[in-house]
Amino acid sequence: MRILLIGATGMVGRRIAGEARDRGHEVTGVTRSGNEGTAGAEAADAAAIARLAEGHDAVVLSVPPPRDGSETEGPLLEVTRGVLDALRRSGVRRLVVVGGAGSLEVAPGVRLVDTPEFPAVYKSEALAAAAQLGVIRAEAGDLDWTFISPAAVIAPGERTGAFRLGGDRLLADADGASRISAEDYAVALVDELEKGNAVRRRITVAY
Repeated sequence: MRILLIGATGMVGRRIAGEARDRGHEVTGVTRSGNEGTAGAEAADAAAIARLAEGHDAVVLSVPPPRDGSETEGPLLEVTRGVLDALRRSGVRRLVVVGGAGSLEVAPGVRLVDTPEFPAVYKSEALAAAAQLGVIRAEAGDLDWTFISPAAVIAPGERTGAFRLGGDRLLADADGASRISAEDYAVALVDELEKGNAVRRRITVAY
């Protein structure tokens, strides 16, 4: 499989690239800077991303909202809509998005981001990712998309290959902890690229 990976040098992106290449897939990395052997392009530039996507089987979008204190939602939605436009221009139908956990439900109609315990420092970012999911659900019905939310906590760790998949509900272990390593998140994402079990759906992955 030929995969265009936008955001290939981030914490999650570089692990997706490694997992996919270890399985024999061809990965074209894209970053704003073009460093580390990646192609340089702005993720919101539909024409540039379309040119890079041509001939690929799938696009993976692994770009978080801005984390510099500036507005989060507008730039993330601009990137998202740019990538959707790029897929249509290039003829690539498959899109997998590295999403956020804040929009996962902890009770019927209650999102994680709306709970009193949710850290205020991450709230703007989580709301932007929730808005991204809304845009994809509303505007990408002609594409074969999957939005993959991690557990509440995702960090570098061990690749175990042992985890659970869910839907719109936050997954937690017996102690109430919701976590996943970035390595196992990458395993789940590449699994979905290969198998296509969750097309036009949001899924989540956790221990």
